[in-house]
Amino acid sequence: MEQKDVLKALQRDHAAELKLAAKRLKGTARHTEIIPSRTLSELTGHEILLKPENLQVTGSFKIRGAYNKIASLSEEQIARGIVTASAGNHAQGVAYAARERHAKATICMPQITPPLKVDATKAYGADVVLYGDVFDEAAAHAAELASTQGMIYVPPFDDYEVICGQGTIGLEILEDVPNVTDVVVPLGGGGLGAGVALAIKTFKPEVRVIGAIPEGSPAWKNSFAAGRVTEADQVVTSAEGVAVKHPGDLPFALLNEFMDDLVTVTERDINEMILLMLEKHKLVIEAAGAVSLAALEHLNLRSRKFASATGPHVVVPIMSGGNIDTVTMGAVIQKGMIARGRIMNFEVELPDTPGQLVKVAQLLARERANVIALDHDQFKASGHYTNAVSLGVTVETNGPDHIDHILMALKETGFQPKRIY
Repeated sequence: MEQKDVLKALQRDHAAELKLAAKRLKGTARHTEIIPSRTLSELTGHEILLKPENLQVTGSFKIRGAYNKIASLSEEQIARGIVTASAGNHAQGVAYAARERHAKATICMPQITPPLKVDATKAYGADVVLYGDVFDEAAAHAAELASTQGMIYVPPFDDYEVICGQGTIGLEILEDVPNVTDVVVPLGGGGLGAGVALAIKTFKPEVRVIGAIPEGSPAWKNSFAAGRVTEADQVVTSAEGVAVKHPGDLPFALLNEFMDDLVTVTERDINEMILLMLEKHKLVIEAAGAVSLAALEHLNLRSRKFASATGPHVVVPIMSGGNIDTVTMGAVIQKGMIARGRIMNFEVELPDTPGQLVKVAQLLARERANVIALDHDQFKASGHYTNAVSLGVTVETNGPDHIDHILMALKETGFQPKRIY
């Protein structure tokens, strides 16, 4: 967005525009109900109340901004057709909103987009074009189509109406949690964070707004450090919904003014939270939707403003979406279980004599370790000409302490186990 357009947007009546967005979305976007999380509250020592936008229409918050933008278009603009770029969730939001207004929609998506999101977008009647390896390349192609074919481009985040649509989440939080002290929001292009921050600071400025990003997506961290929008050299994260190299100009201007702090999380943090939500709350969230949850354990250490605030914290993390395919979910569950000590794999060399495998199996049974897989191979022993056999074992465990106990029991029995993961 050009600087003159950013300045023009900043001068608009934010309170009135946010209220107008809420009015437009009534009956279309779901007012997602707050879910108290006893598990996360006990884990962090703060009152944690979830904002589950994964339960939103189309499975993410994106319907809010997309619908508000398209609702603001004239009939003449609608007739020209709509084009946008998205990693998936904005695509579904635009496709849904375009269908509601009987507009033709073309969606450009990165080639890495999960099939679930591609198929869901097509199901709303949109034409899907897979282009580029990351969002930014798909966005450039969408802008080219808008220029050459006269279609109306609906930005995923760098647009005032889109931002106000996302800001209705902030309005709902203030309505449902009047004692909220902190709102944690994931940052990708910045539309969600900017909208929520704009709403919170417009109507209740004492509430802190804390952004969260994966460590492999450093564009926001770099931009705040530089004092201007700065493109990341590369983005490496499983959270494709926030895998953006170049943040939006208007979101940056708003977040630079209204956001209180920024917290970085690891891929392990993200995977663990996806698994925790599934196990404890029976909620399916995608990686981007877990970024705000992953930040919760680290707020005391990584956010000075959070740590220095007096009084109790009432924290609302925004779970931005739940569109995750089953293959990815399976991989995430396995990684999460490994990270939490629920699965262990180890190797051990056994004497090549009868009864050694039974000996290991009996030990694991006594230690209540459920065997998932075994690999008994003479040719993987350290020396091919030694009288030894290599045994690889994967077991289901009950946490890090259980793993330590099993390994110690193996050593006390005379084995030398090597933990692989």
